[in-house]
Amino acid sequence: MGRPPTTQEFVLGELRRAIVAGELSPRQPIRQEAIATRLGVSRVPLREALKTLEAEGQVVYQPHRGYSVAELRLGDLLEVYRLREILESEGARIAARRFTEHDLARVTDACADVDEAAGNGDLVGMIAANRRFHFALLEPARMPRLVRIVRTLWDATDAYRAVYYNSDVNRGRVQREHQAIVQAAADADADRLVTLLGEHRQHAVDALRDTIADPTDGGVADVTFELDGDGLLPHSRPDDPVGHVD
Repeated sequence: MGRPPTTQEFVLGELRRAIVAGELSPRQPIRQEAIATRLGVSRVPLREALKTLEAEGQVVYQPHRGYSVAELRLGDLLEVYRLREILESEGARIAARRFTEHDLARVTDACADVDEAAGNGDLVGMIAANRRFHFALLEPARMPRLVRIVRTLWDATDAYRAVYYNSDVNRGRVQREHQAIVQAAADADADRLVTLLGEHRQHAVDALRDTIADPTDGGVADVTFELDGDGLLPHSRPDDPVGHVD
């Protein structure tokens, strides 16, 4: 058994769940006193949890106004998914060569949990199981720093994931794609695993573009990622208004 969560970890988990479940919606002010009372905690662990969420970009702080839930912005989503593309592709490629039967069982079990939660209409449960699924694919790479960074990126986009999973079509697509990903992992087919995970991420981005389209985010570079001998390196296209990405 793992250790019980600290008060701050408990509060942080509850705030994350509330954002994912839509109980705290974008731009909504966060009433610290009311939340502290409901959770039965003091304001101190609540403030620390809010600082963590602010660092992740999930809440924003304004002087004299306090904290509010961050607005969903397409530019933020695209930036996070670019970073995930680099890191998760590298991690999955290495993990594919190291999967044990135990590792594959974790992946398969998490996939089944996603299906069960989807069948029960449990959005929060599906998001939690989906996270377990993807990290079960990465952790066998034995690259703890990479996994920690990816976890931070995931934390920053849980609210977007909730929007994506609100669609029956999207939930069904996720389940089908997961099955193909499980098979690639079982076959230790690194190239196919990386390709399927890339398509999986891209489908999420494509589905969310119209939902959270942000015409003010014109400064997002049109970046593609190419694999060379030294790993994944970003290259901006020549007509990129932001300029070359080194």
